[in-house]
Amino acid sequence: MVKDFLLSYTKLLVNHPEDISIEITQIDENFDEITIFANSEDIGKLIGKEGRMINSIKTVISAGKAKGGKNYRVNIKDTE
Repeated sequence: MVKDFLLSYTKLLVNHPEDISIEITQIDENFDEITIFANSEDIGKLIGKEGRMINSIKTVISAGKAKGGKNYRVNIKDTE
């Protein structure tokens, strides 16, 4: 659910949607790490001015945690 949402949402924000990929790594039973891989030109768009875009993405994901009960950490990395 989280992966599908992030994939579709982040593709709307960037200039190179074909380079977007999401990887979710389970750290323990209650904690997952989400890594968004994007083109280097698009990383700034995903972070946003003063980090507002990435903070809003984190807020939406944490709202979904009430259903799944997991905590998430979100990272953005270059595809290269």
